[in-house]
Amino acid sequence: MAQYNDLLQKANSLPKQPGCYLMKNSRDEIIYVGKAKNLKARVKTYFDQSKKFIKTEHLVKNTKDFEFIITNTEMESLILENNLIKEHSPKYNIRLKDDKTYPYVEINQNEEFPRLEYTRKPKRKKGHKVYGPFPEGTHLKNIIRILTKVLNLRDCSLSEFKSRKTPCLLYQMNQCSAPCVDKISKSNYDELIDESIRFFKGPKGQNQLIKKLQSSMESLSETEEFEKAIIIRDSLEEIYNYQKHYSSQKVELDIPGKDLDIIAYYYGEQEIDLSIYSIRNSLLIGHKNLNFINTYEDLIDFEEDLPAILFQYYKESTNLPSVIILNSAKGHKLIEDVFQSEFKKALKVKKQDRKLNKLIEATKDHARNSQRMREENKIAVFKGLQHLKDLLKLKELPRKLECYDVAIWQGSSPTASQIVFVDGRADKNLYRQYNLTTLPEGNNDFAMMKEVLERRIKKGSFPDVFIVDGGIQQVNVFLKVLKEFEIDIPVVGIAKSKISMQSRFKDKEITRTEERLIIPQRKNPFILKKSPELFRIIVKMRDESHRFSRRLHHKKEHQKLIRSDLTRIEGVGEVTAKKILTKLEGPLSELSKLTAKEIGVLFGIKESIAQNILNYLKD
Repeated sequence: MAQYNDLLQKANSLPKQPGCYLMKNSRDEIIYVGKAKNLKARVKTYFDQSKKFIKTEHLVKNTKDFEFIITNTEMESLILENNLIKEHSPKYNIRLKDDKTYPYVEINQNEEFPRLEYTRKPKRKKGHKVYGPFPEGTHLKNIIRILTKVLNLRDCSLSEFKSRKTPCLLYQMNQCSAPCVDKISKSNYDELIDESIRFFKGPKGQNQLIKKLQSSMESLSETEEFEKAIIIRDSLEEIYNYQKHYSSQKVELDIPGKDLDIIAYYYGEQEIDLSIYSIRNSLLIGHKNLNFINTYEDLIDFEEDLPAILFQYYKESTNLPSVIILNSAKGHKLIEDVFQSEFKKALKVKKQDRKLNKLIEATKDHARNSQRMREENKIAVFKGLQHLKDLLKLKELPRKLECYDVAIWQGSSPTASQIVFVDGRADKNLYRQYNLTTLPEGNNDFAMMKEVLERRIKKGSFPDVFIVDGGIQQVNVFLKVLKEFEIDIPVVGIAKSKISMQSRFKDKEITRTEERLIIPQRKNPFILKKSPELFRIIVKMRDESHRFSRRLHHKKEHQKLIRSDLTRIEGVGEVTAKKILTKLEGPLSELSKLTAKEIGVLFGIKESIAQNILNYLKD
């Protein structure tokens, strides 16, 4: 209480000006950054015990001091707040995670012979032409691949393009015009690029290309070149699907030339959901959902913070709107000013638009239903984690779980996977793969697990529970290693067990498997099917660890086999084999389609060694 009184006294001495405040913990780390129109009025609310909001209790409990920075305007404080959050990554600030980015086509015209590139983060630089964003489901990658082939555009990287002395295989297959060796003039190549640009601009350019392809297909059929005609037919089918999907996404708006976002929020008791429907060039390209914990005292408090949340979102966006329709009573002018100041873009923020009523309602429904569905899923997850808490006699709900699996085949290429679930959901950013040391004795669970954990422990930030794929022996190995490092974290194992059952035919016995949770100090394993909610979490983690570990293991084994093949070839030692493996895509046999000169250029090796590789492949 004395601590709160001291901080309240300090807050009472703050100026009544706009600015940012930075909350600090006992280690002098910044744990929260906020902005305010009136620093004194805002910061006081945190330490006034008669008014303290329960949801900020944890933040306040950990706050031992605070700093402040004065700004001239509220807009400046909003921009400063975003920069400070980025710099310090405070524990209690909202972290907006964009659940998807839309695809674009990018053409770098700074290159003499540019290519079509698929990207989700276009470069807004001089000479870079960007088309999009494109609606979900248009299979843009396939369309780029088809246009590149049928228009004979370059598809290789710039470094490969510059190093070429002879045309590649694609030129021989009539799928590239080989500008790398001057088989086409720049003006003729530019015409092909312009044709692809017209395609992405709309139906007129698409129809022109379709007519051209139809004519080519008919000519090939007449000359009985059926294989080539079939390739064009399949390409046309993909283009038709693209057109069909594109037109089905069309939303008729009476706002020509305007790009707009419709934004609606749902203010729940525990969480807040923000839905964004994006319309570009009168086309509904898709929607996004952002959600975060509700730490606000009331709706008014949240709406005051909404401009800062939207600024944080658009700061990371690659495609800014000209109009925002937002179901908030506050902050419209501030958002417009920030756009003009930071993004140098005119923006109009409105609360309603009669012409877009149906889409506005759809956005509100999306926010509300996203939260409802997540809450329903969380109840199931909560039950599962609660059951694990009871089984392990933990004081708190285990939120972060880590699962490990070691893969080894015939004593070689050992690998391990680390799978992390937070609140019952996979956090793939925390997944890790480990290449382990191949031991002379082959399988050695303790040595391999010790190696994994030694490397893992250096990273810190431990889970609430470790899960190991295996029975009591694997669990004991894990516990023994943890004990060596003096780490006290619960460990459980997941193992399949076969059980025999009498069938309804008395003379027959059937065998089934059941998933069991191995818990140290517990006499019998826990049968996971008794708790479907916990079963789903644990089994999913184990399956993910298998998939992830096997993928790395198979890759290592595949590379080992290729390396073994390569080192049998005269002139290919370990260094050259490694050089080839780093650039090789697909099976080794594919190289037989290239010339010795092409192999030499591709891998940066002598032409004589490349010829030895070709001879070996032919034999």
